[in-house]
Amino acid sequence: MSVNDTAHSHNFAWNRQVYHRLKLALSLGLRRQIFVAVCDDLNLRNQVAARLHSTLAFPVGQVLYQPSDVHEDSTPAYPRLVTLRLNLSDPNPIEQINQWLSNYPPPIVGVSQDNPGRSLPIPAFQIVGVEQLTRQPVAVQRLFLHYLRATDQNLSNIESNRALESSMLLWVPRPWLYAIQQSAPQFWRCRTGIFVFAGEPTPTTRSKSSPERFPSSRSLDLGNLEQSILEEAVTNEDFALQTDSLVNPGDKPQDSSSSKSELSIARPNQQESIYRISSNNPSSPNLFHISKELTELVLATINTLEDRDKNSQVQQILHEIEELHSQKAPGEILSAAYHRLGSIYRLRVEQGQSTLENLMVAILAYQEAITHDDTSPQVPDILNDLGTLYWMLSRTPPNSGEGQAYIEQGIEFYQLALKLISPQTHTETYARVQNNLGTAYGDLARFSNPAENWQQAVVAYSEALCFRTADMEPLKYAACQNNLGTAYWHLAQYHQPVEHLKKAIAAYSQALSQYNPEQEPFKYGMIQNNIGTAYWNIAQYEQPEENLNLAIDAYKEALKYRTPANAPAACSATQNNLGTAYWHFANLPQTNKEERQKFLEMCIFAYDEALALAHSLNGVSLSFDVAATHNNLGLAHYQLITDAYFNGDKATRSHHLEAALDNHLEALNGFNKPSDSYQTTINYIVKTIRAFHSELGIQGQNIALSKIPGQLLPEILPRL
Repeated sequence: MSVNDTAHSHNFAWNRQVYHRLKLALSLGLRRQIFVAVCDDLNLRNQVAARLHSTLAFPVGQVLYQPSDVHEDSTPAYPRLVTLRLNLSDPNPIEQINQWLSNYPPPIVGVSQDNPGRSLPIPAFQIVGVEQLTRQPVAVQRLFLHYLRATDQNLSNIESNRALESSMLLWVPRPWLYAIQQSAPQFWRCRTGIFVFAGEPTPTTRSKSSPERFPSSRSLDLGNLEQSILEEAVTNEDFALQTDSLVNPGDKPQDSSSSKSELSIARPNQQESIYRISSNNPSSPNLFHISKELTELVLATINTLEDRDKNSQVQQILHEIEELHSQKAPGEILSAAYHRLGSIYRLRVEQGQSTLENLMVAILAYQEAITHDDTSPQVPDILNDLGTLYWMLSRTPPNSGEGQAYIEQGIEFYQLALKLISPQTHTETYARVQNNLGTAYGDLARFSNPAENWQQAVVAYSEALCFRTADMEPLKYAACQNNLGTAYWHLAQYHQPVEHLKKAIAAYSQALSQYNPEQEPFKYGMIQNNIGTAYWNIAQYEQPEENLNLAIDAYKEALKYRTPANAPAACSATQNNLGTAYWHFANLPQTNKEERQKFLEMCIFAYDEALALAHSLNGVSLSFDVAATHNNLGLAHYQLITDAYFNGDKATRSHHLEAALDNHLEALNGFNKPSDSYQTTINYIVKTIRAFHSELGIQGQNIALSKIPGQLLPEILPRL
């Protein structure tokens, strides 16, 4: 990830230089430093802050090697950099830092009978969220400036403010920079350095909520196609996550944060800091050598677990680790004990208990295991597990910037694992880590450099397939081929579409060859759906008739195994895709009038099936836009009745026009009023009412107007 991902090209060099200066200033670990970072582009700000956090909070190199310098800034269990979001109800950054330090004081290290040990240095803190004060009452804004003005007093009274023993980085946009200079000169005089990033200001409100889906009746998009997921089975020996997503043919991929996983993610109520996992349980007085954060996390999980046997097992391992520390046991023995603790919590995660506490205990325990013995033959597997655990953490924070930082941390662990593995001697492990690396790059593409990261995913999946053959592991081979196909599909949205889409189909076909549809109906149906979508995409570039036929055949095959009974949501999504393929076939120039009407009727039937299922699944998350499908169905009814060759009677015409109007009105309920989609749907409604008049006369127009809700009439009537 580059700190300049969202900056204009002429700002690239400047922002890169500023980033490296800021990173260096924070990494020096100097005391009582106050830095101000100025950035108007919130996307850029999020990326830089996340990158700083990912790089400085828990440096990967520090996990692998014991600190040689006794003054090292942190351990793998205590951060060097903490990110806090400004508390808007009481915007006092100094107090927030003090509160964090009260909850998480620096641990004491090096304790022995002859040595009382020493306290680790206080971490640096970066404060984000100042820009949100603009939306707060004036009284809150003044309170924030008042707290800043008191900074010089805090500096002179260091006994009561541990916060300023370390560095603080305050992120502000330019308007707040000027306000601080003018209204908090005391704080401004205390600053150590200022770092200004170039970028356009981020608007406070969005000017449009979504792109126009249907600019004309001849360009009907698929809406939001389902996000298909295929994962390898996760076992104690093979902690490997494989996810794939396929979305929005014809559009750029959307945020796939709703992707499903066999390892479900629990979203805890996080506090201001991503490390602030509070517990009302004091650390055991007998555990002096284990990091305070790890101890508190373990105690928090024990008190929420009803299984006494598991509680006893965890407590026993904790005391065993403490005793080993006291006895100054060899590193490999300590490492094995920490590894057992991490594996217990990894197993809980595999079984679906993927709370933030369980994930963090597994991570901290595994990091301690590697720290105490980085030559163990288990290190590559532990690094792979750490990569996957960080990948899972990327889906827990509410802030997308934090999610990106976790994914990047996971990628670094995967890459470290690959450096320690010989593909010739550890073929299965090497292929597994490469496959997981591809998954992580695919997720990273949601945040930055999508084309580059999907290309990296292709490279990783392809490398995995060099050592994971169909003969050796047919189902894992199929999973990896499916993932490769999805990576090629996404890559096709950015460049060389036909070439990459054909490679996607080839990979999907290889995956499909390993599945017996009777034994694996869901996976078989999913991949057939993916193949159909890839052919639909190719049809937009070349040989439309041939490729649309292939897409329709694949969708029909998928529907044999994605039925309303066994997979209603998936069946609904494939019916939606099938309806769109029929619509495009109906509008090909070479389609004759008889075929056009036949395809429009089949389009209507498929959309009806998709929407009937969708509306029957109350509360179930769907992978396509139901409102957009209602609009699509309305357009299909409208086109059928207004076709010059349509010769239905008056009742048939009235039926189709009423269906068109009903669907557009239903679609309108799914769009926000100021959006382009809302205005586009209003235009469809006006056009349909006019068709009522032209096809059925004034009586037809009255029928149409009687369907319009009263609150819409002032908006509709002036346009007729």
